[in-house]
Amino acid sequence: MAENGETAQSSPPGTTGREQQVMHMNPRIEKDRQLILDAQKKGKGAVFKTYVKLSGPGWLQSGITLGGGSLSSSLYLGVLVGFSFMWLQPLAMILGIIMMSAIAYVTLSTGERPLHAINKHVNPVLGWGWLIASMMANLVWSLPQFALGTAALRQNIVPRLLGPEVMPEIPSKMIAGGIFLAICLTFTMTYGAGGKGTKIFEILIKTIVSMIVLCFLGVVIKLSLEGKILWSEILGGLVPDLSLFTKPTDIIMPHIQKVADQFQSFWTNMIVGQQRDVMISAAATAVGINMTFLLPYSMLRKGWDKYFRGLAIFDLSTGLFIPFIIATGCVVIASSSQFHGQPAQGFVSEVPGGEIIGEPAKNLIGPYYGLLKNRVKHEIGAEAYAKLTPKGLNAAADALPWADKRMAAILVKRDAFNLADTLAPLTGPVIAQYVFGLGVMGMAMSAATMLMTINGLCFCELLGRPPRGWTQRFGSLMVSVGALGPFFWKDAAPYLAIPTSVFAMVLLPIAYFAFFLLMNQKSFLGENMPIGAKRILWNVLMALAAGAATFGSVWSLWSKLQWLGIGLLVGFIGLCVVVHFLRPKRLTA
Repeated sequence: MAENGETAQSSPPGTTGREQQVMHMNPRIEKDRQLILDAQKKGKGAVFKTYVKLSGPGWLQSGITLGGGSLSSSLYLGVLVGFSFMWLQPLAMILGIIMMSAIAYVTLSTGERPLHAINKHVNPVLGWGWLIASMMANLVWSLPQFALGTAALRQNIVPRLLGPEVMPEIPSKMIAGGIFLAICLTFTMTYGAGGKGTKIFEILIKTIVSMIVLCFLGVVIKLSLEGKILWSEILGGLVPDLSLFTKPTDIIMPHIQKVADQFQSFWTNMIVGQQRDVMISAAATAVGINMTFLLPYSMLRKGWDKYFRGLAIFDLSTGLFIPFIIATGCVVIASSSQFHGQPAQGFVSEVPGGEIIGEPAKNLIGPYYGLLKNRVKHEIGAEAYAKLTPKGLNAAADALPWADKRMAAILVKRDAFNLADTLAPLTGPVIAQYVFGLGVMGMAMSAATMLMTINGLCFCELLGRPPRGWTQRFGSLMVSVGALGPFFWKDAAPYLAIPTSVFAMVLLPIAYFAFFLLMNQKSFLGENMPIGAKRILWNVLMALAAGAATFGSVWSLWSKLQWLGIGLLVGFIGLCVVVHFLRPKRLTA
């Protein structure tokens, strides 16, 4: 039994919506419900104040979406396409909130656990697919969070204790990873305690999310004061330019054209491929499939019912949308203004044969030469490349033309350490690293904590157990596998989120279509099912969201697996159809 009369978390499997709503009739929920009803009688101002006071699950969604994936996608969107895709993340979030609002609507209208509802009223393949895909997303997405959090500790926050110059890499990563894991586990167990622990956890997440937003807002304010941001270009980026799915930006193209004709395709294909991955990643990290699992269960845990549907939509629109747009927008603006089309300092001169100014950042040297070596491999072929000694390979890279070196310096993957330098003229180099490091650490920590929380809920549903006790704790501990991320990823820590986010995008339509169909099940929603114009509006909006998610999923499958990916998709759809017709008729009633 949770504290404060909160019994939602101990509802046994198979409990009906009506039974769960009765179980939620506790004094605290009754008080909150009455606050909403009284506020509605007083007007919109009173409703707004009440909603602000009672909000919570939306901020939990911010805790997961403002993580390493959002930071990385925003960082590399700015590096690769500048301000051109300022429209992408807001649009993806709006579509995501549409589906999240639908999820909230069906959950709060019935009080029934979503997995049971989908399995009974839609299709068990979609239901179990939703659960398993959410767990897969939790485990995969944990890798970049730990990589990012560990890097923030080593590079930004305590470099004099754990930095690469004072401690060997492996011990340093082990200590930093251990610290990061301990913090995340402490926060996760606080949420798992229920009652006051849940409230404390929500306050912590709100604090972390607010800190993240303020940190990245500070970067943009500083750049604006120095006149380095052209707001007219930023506003222009709100207009979609779909041509960037097939070509580099106008700022990058002149640099490519300086490369020898036979090697221009090498850089063009590399850039376009990265642009596509980052675009898909940016859309996937706005609302991930695991977020669709967290939302309904966090609302049921709080004891919300159909009287809280308006609060749920407000909660998503404020606690999720506003922090996400400000934080990601600021990162895109900062990275674009500093890095898009700009070669990293210390690698190449401004003109051929000119003097190289400054020293390169140590964390960029390896990635820079990695790009040059790929260019060498493209020229001489894989067989000849394999025969080169390390010394010969470095010599071949150094011998490449100036234009190729400049392209490598432009495309080298920066990380949070380099982005933090944008604050240095305003705060000084030391404070800049601390401020930015704390923001990055907060992002990674809140996301990793929420991944643990979601996986605990998923594991309990998988076993048909109440979301509490050691079952939930063990499910949360599964996400600790992410601590291996820093040891197996040698590229810039933030970039690990890009391929993991592309993977997550493939899974997202499972959740969207499951709830799309559930929203149209009269046998499930009964009198709560929208009718008339409201139903048409819901379906049009959900169709747009599900259609966009499907496009991203199919694009990801085709770009990575070609026909094998399409075959897997067709196989999953076929399994859904077969199970639909073969399952007992009592499940479709």
